[in-house]
Amino acid sequence: SDLVESMIDDFGGLIDAYGHIPNGARTYYLSRSQPPFFFAMVGLSPAARDPEAYKARVALMRREHAFWMEGEQDLKPGQAHRRVVALADDTVLNRYWDDRETPRDESYREDLETALKSSRPAADVFRDLRAGAESGWDYSSRWMADGQSLSTIQTTAIVPVDLNSLMYGLEAAISAGCARIADAACVGEFDARARARKAAMDAVLWDAARGVYLDYLWTGGERVDALSAATLYPLFVDAASPDQAKAVASATRAQLLASGGLRTTTRRTGQQWDTPNGWAPMQWVAVAGLRRYGETALASDISARWLATVEREYRASGKMLEKYDVEEAKAGGGGEYPLQDGFGWSNSVTRALQESGG
Repeated sequence: SDLVESMIDDFGGLIDAYGHIPNGARTYYLSRSQPPFFFAMVGLSPAARDPEAYKARVALMRREHAFWMEGEQDLKPGQAHRRVVALADDTVLNRYWDDRETPRDESYREDLETALKSSRPAADVFRDLRAGAESGWDYSSRWMADGQSLSTIQTTAIVPVDLNSLMYGLEAAISAGCARIADAACVGEFDARARARKAAMDAVLWDAARGVYLDYLWTGGERVDALSAATLYPLFVDAASPDQAKAVASATRAQLLASGGLRTTTRRTGQQWDTPNGWAPMQWVAVAGLRRYGETALASDISARWLATVEREYRASGKMLEKYDVEEAKAGGGGEYPLQDGFGWSNSVTRALQESGG
């Protein structure tokens, strides 16, 4: 539709101006990005609509990729720079980051209070808080060294499942896009990049014993032993094998599925990106990813439970909400700010799930 095309062009305009899509369209958000979903937006538009416009969008995807990979050439194993981390075998994966190490403008007092509770240098805490905001999961036990306290936040020490899945999706989309515009050198480069990233994800993020994808603490050389809904991202971008997808589906049903939808994590911390909260984007990533691998029963179950939660709260309050408590099928809570009403992603995911058969 024209609305979709206009939105893609608007986001593309931000990449054209700044090299990335900032965390928000305000000057103090320029030091961090949104997670790289732009390739998925471009995928909603038919490539044949306007060949020149499509070529320009492929160039924008390459520019966003370059932003996330800046500094990769000079890294030695065990080093990190901005959003890239070099592992022991010379593999490069990504992390969340922010170019500033000061309190966030929008949460200045909260960040100062968090830093005061930490034994680490305040600048490091501020950077990790900002990187957590770049992830979109602000905040979650995923980023906490002790799994409970925000003052132990260590976002930049973590190679996350969701970010690297999106980067794989971006690399695969660039390869496919370059094939359409007959740029053979680009196809070769990004096909190789995608294959190398998938191999690295299998080596570093895949926990074969548990049958799930887990975040990786690159500063400690070990996976973070905490399951989250991010484990479904490799399915969303087609980076999992059929056996991996089957194992993830099994773990999801056993540990992440609640009566009212998909839990964000299995830990209860009072942070908004932890249980009992569920979020619309995570439901969509899960349902779309599971359907991609033929796990239609679980996908339908998540969808039906989530829609029932949304409908129940809508009947009770007359509102669509930013997040929901999927344990008790009611309004969500936690975090640094009051619950927001009438949220775009809740509206759109509800509509999409209803249209795709629940």
